[in-house]
Order: sequence, then C-alpha cells, then structure tokens
Amino acid sequence: MRARNLIAIFMSAAMVIPIGPAQAGIKQPQVVSPNPVGRTPHVLDGIVNAFAQVGDTVIVGGQFSTVRNAGSRAELTRQNLFAFSLSTGRIDPRFVPRMDGPVFTLAPGADGTVYAGGSFTRGLVRLRLADGSAVRSFTATAYGAEISSLVRRGEHLYVGGNFTQIARTARTALARLDANTGAVDRSFTVTPGGGETKITAMAVSHDRLVLDGSFTTLDGLPRPQLGVIDLTTGRVADWHTDAYAPECSAAFPSYVRGLDLSPDGSYFVVVTTGGPAPRTRKLCDTAARFETYAKGDKIRPTWVNHTGGDSLYSVAVTGAAVYVGGHQRWLDNPFGSDTAGKGAVSREGIGAIHPTTGKALSWNPTRARGIGVKAFLPVKKGLLVGSDTTQLGREYHARIGMFPMP
Repeated sequence: MRARNLIAIFMSAAMVIPIGPAQAGIKQPQVVSPNPVGRTPHVLDGIVNAFAQVGDTVIVGGQFSTVRNAGSRAELTRQNLFAFSLSTGRIDPRFVPRMDGPVFTLAPGADGTVYAGGSFTRGLVRLRLADGSAVRSFTATAYGAEISSLVRRGEHLYVGGNFTQIARTARTALARLDANTGAVDRSFTVTPGGGETKITAMAVSHDRLVLDGSFTTLDGLPRPQLGVIDLTTGRVADWHTDAYAPECSAAFPSYVRGLDLSPDGSYFVVVTTGGPAPRTRKLCDTAARFETYAKGDKIRPTWVNHTGGDSLYSVAVTGAAVYVGGHQRWLDNPFGSDTAGKGAVSREGIGAIHPTTGKALSWNPTRARGIGVKAFLPVKKGLLVGSDTTQLGREYHARIGMFPMP
C-alpha cells in the first residue's frame, strides 16, 4: 500500500532510477495471457530497468548482482547486465560484462551487439553479445552523467540523459550519434532547456521522435515535459501541449516517466507519477494518449486513465492493448485520492488499457507492487516485464516474467 509517509521513498526511487522506453514496433493481435511462462530466469536482488532483444537473445539491464536459471539453485554473478535465450529462458554463459554502475537503458545494435546506457563509468557503451566485450570502434562516452534513454533508428542512435557533453562534444541532455562510430551528428542540434534538464524517456517511429523529461523548452519553444521532433527536418515539430505544465506534488517537479509509440506510430501514451490530484485536469499519476501527427498549440490528450494517487513508470503499446506498470492499486480512478473512488477497478502493479476507449481491460494478473514495473518489452511471443518484486501473475517470478500470447 502506498501510504503518504512513504512518498519520500518512492520519490527517491523515481529520481535515482530513470525510465527507459519500452521497445516500440511490435504489433500483437490480442491481449497476452495473464499466466506467465515458467522458463524466464530470476534476478535475485535489486531491480530490472531495461530490456532489449537481438534475435533470440534478450538483454537485461538494471541494478543487481545475482541471477539464477528457472528450476536451478545455482546462483550466477552478473553485474547489472546479463542475457538469456527468449526461446529456452537459459542465461547466456558467454555474455558476462561487468558494469560498475546501474544500467538504465538498452537498445539493440547491428551485428550481434547491444548499446547500454546508465550511470556506470563510461555512461554509454556498445557490447558484443558473443563475449560481452566492448566494441572499440564505438567511442562515444558520457563520463559523469546518466544516460537514461536510448533508441536506435537505422544508422542513428538517439541518446537522452542529463549530460552536458557526450563524445567530447557539447550537447545538453539530447544527442544523435552515428550508431557505428559513436560520433555526434553535428547536424542534429535540438536542445532541451529549463531547470535541471534531463530526458527521461524516448520512442521513435519512421519520422518522429517523441521525448519526455525535465525540461520546459525545446530549441526555445515551449514544450513542458513533452515534445515531438520531426526527423525529416531535424527540427521541433508543430506539436505543443500544456497538459504537463501544471504542477503536481512539490516532491515531483518533473513527473513524466515512461512513454511508448503505437506500432504504426500514429499515437503514443505517456505515464506519470506526481501524487493524487482528484477532480482536476492535472495529469498526475495517469496514463494519457496523444495523437502523434496532431498540429498546433494546446493539444489535449485523446483519453486519460487515472490511478488515483499511485505512480506509473512504464508503458507498452501493442495495438491490442496499452500495458501500464508501476506500483498502482487501481485504474479508472479519477475520483480517488489514495483511495478507490467511484468506478475504480483493482489493478495491482500492472494493468492493460483499451487503446481506443482509454478504459481498463479485464486483464488483471496482479503483481507484487514494490517500487514498480520499470521495463516492458513486447515480443512476438508475448510481453516481458521487469521490476523489483518477485510475484507476478500470482507466481514466483523474481524481477523478470513473460506473459505469453494465448
């Protein structure tokens, strides 16, 4: 239960552990089963923050030290990063990089590689899955900064965080790199501004980059906490909302967290923290859908779903559903204030929302709430979930689980 006297704990977790985006692009024909598969490995401590998929391999990043195969008692040391087979669930014995700090975000690379970002020494690295070694030709670093979001689009790697310099080039919180060499693309200069500037989450379609975080402007244009970049021009799109301009709780000066684009890129969903705000137009502790190609000022969300006072950290949009995760107790709860208001439905720790109506679907596997879900990864065979707790779908699945397609 999220009592008010725990708000400092949850605020600390939210501020220390940035949220990367779920991988966009996987369209699923139906809602996944509420019964998790039994083969996923277990993470025995800490928290899972990110997933990436390269072929049959799933890479897992977070802040942890020990993992274990399903059905085994043997504990394996893995420093904040490991990989396993999606088809068998077995942990890869070859991929054992030793990250000296948390991994917050991952992105699949070409030629059997993965990009990892976080608050480890280099901040950003490209690794070979075959042996966990660094690709030396990728030279980008972000010393002394946190990399909180990575998305790759072809030959470009978009990097978000709280840096002021990356790959020895001045950039504030956002950069586009050559995906092969790590060199900064000097033609891409969109700059977030305002306060302690930081990109929290990003998602990319064929011609749009959507980003949220602790900023009030993009290239001097008002874009409070949320913006869209037109990748055909490399400029800020004619897309502006003031939906996240109002303040939520003073404990959360920036309260946007995760976001994800629909598989066709036509809309995206943003999830937030912020504290209870019943009977207001504020988007504290909500999931909200926006249309990607809307134009103009004061764009409003297509729908909003309120938890009634509990944080959402991650979202995955698959076409059949909008999956949301945090430490929420309810959805459909606009009248609640750390209570179940009129119309609220119980959705402990994880839930699914209808993409069109914005109302909670009947899917309700439950999850031990803890801090919350920090990572989703839709795959063809189902939906991977990463968190800090050990109960998912009323079964033991330590920090990783997968709901299969029915």
